[in-house]
Amino acid sequence: MKKSNRKQWTHVLFYMNFVLCVGILFPHRGRSQEPQDSLLQVREKAVRVYIDCNFCDRDYIRSEITFVNYVRDRNEAQVHILVTTQRTGSGGTEYTLSFIGQQNYDKINDTLRYTSQKTDTDEIVRSGLVRTLKLGLMRYVAKTPFADQIAISFKLPTEPTKVQDKWDFWVFSIRLNSYFNGEQRTDSRFLSGSLSANRTTPDLKINLSSYANYSENNFEIDDTTTISSFSRSKGFNSLIVFSLTDHWSYGFSTSAFSSTYSNMILLLSGAPALEYDLFPYSESTRRQLRFLYRTELNHRDYDEETIFDKNSELLLSQNVSISLEVKEPWGSVNASLEGSHYFHDFNRYRLELFGGVSLRLFEGVSFDIFGNVSKIHDQLSLPKRGASTEEILLQRRQLETQYQYFVSFGVSYTFGSIYNNVVNPRFGGSGGGFSFSFSN
Repeated sequence: MKKSNRKQWTHVLFYMNFVLCVGILFPHRGRSQEPQDSLLQVREKAVRVYIDCNFCDRDYIRSEITFVNYVRDRNEAQVHILVTTQRTGSGGTEYTLSFIGQQNYDKINDTLRYTSQKTDTDEIVRSGLVRTLKLGLMRYVAKTPFADQIAISFKLPTEPTKVQDKWDFWVFSIRLNSYFNGEQRTDSRFLSGSLSANRTTPDLKINLSSYANYSENNFEIDDTTTISSFSRSKGFNSLIVFSLTDHWSYGFSTSAFSSTYSNMILLLSGAPALEYDLFPYSESTRRQLRFLYRTELNHRDYDEETIFDKNSELLLSQNVSISLEVKEPWGSVNASLEGSHYFHDFNRYRLELFGGVSLRLFEGVSFDIFGNVSKIHDQLSLPKRGASTEEILLQRRQLETQYQYFVSFGVSYTFGSIYNNVVNPRFGGSGGGFSFSFSN
């Protein structure tokens, strides 16, 4: 390209960028400015809402509910909406929406629930959540200028009829999973299947499940050496729970288990249990403090002789656990302490402590920490011969240890405009994210 042509193109590109910048910095203002200013004044008086839900489709909510202002910090909100979930007996999900009034709406609180079915699509679920959000917001919107723009419609309901369930509240599920991958010198495959049957009523809960897993890895070291590794497990679990009061329940569990990783040909167990929740079970989506006691009798047949020179044995143990779950506008707390031991030798015990805290410290700053630590002295099934190098590297055999732990923590800080009403999906995502990739 000649020097003069390059100069011309340079001038053209300069003027194009100049015009673009002017358009961004000084947007066109036409004759409709006065109505827009009036609308902005009304918009400023709209209810400020903070949606506290890490699984909700926020873009969809902002697109469907346009009569409120969405803020990014709960302290700026007039209404804090906390969404919590729990599974239903049919395999669906019950969403509890807690509307918490703040500032000039202080002490104006409400709780609504929406229940989705297991077969509902994502579109059905998010539409149902939006409909419930709209219902809950009406008492707040009624005190704003937007109330004049709200229209209420009514769908005539059908005559109520008694539910006749031909399945008697039983829900069945079958699942098959697999994956295969490889390259020239390695390949792996994984197969799994499960079958479950559940029945849940206010007075009785029954959970039955069975599963089987198989995994295989092959590594070609050279033309004459190939290392292959296999792992298999299968099992059956059952749980029957009876409701006594709004705080007490009791139940019985049984299980059958087989695993090459745990050196177990067959483990059969049965365990009665008693549970007390300090808070009513009806508040379980927001807070729980549960005390559980369980005794367990199990028979074990080992694949290989254990480090205690056992090929089979009958054992009796007991287990005590305390679990705390709290979800509030300031964050959430999960903690549990569990202890167990075998009666034939009290030195064979296990202690496990788990804790998780997610806090909104102050405007824009959140802190999360999760951790687990276990003291382990009950590994009765360890094989006497130990584990090979391949089994250790591929985690195909359980290894002797006296403790386990993990810790995860993080801090986030967000600042800038408190409002977040606009949805812009261009170039992917509401934030307008854009990325380049290169290859050579």
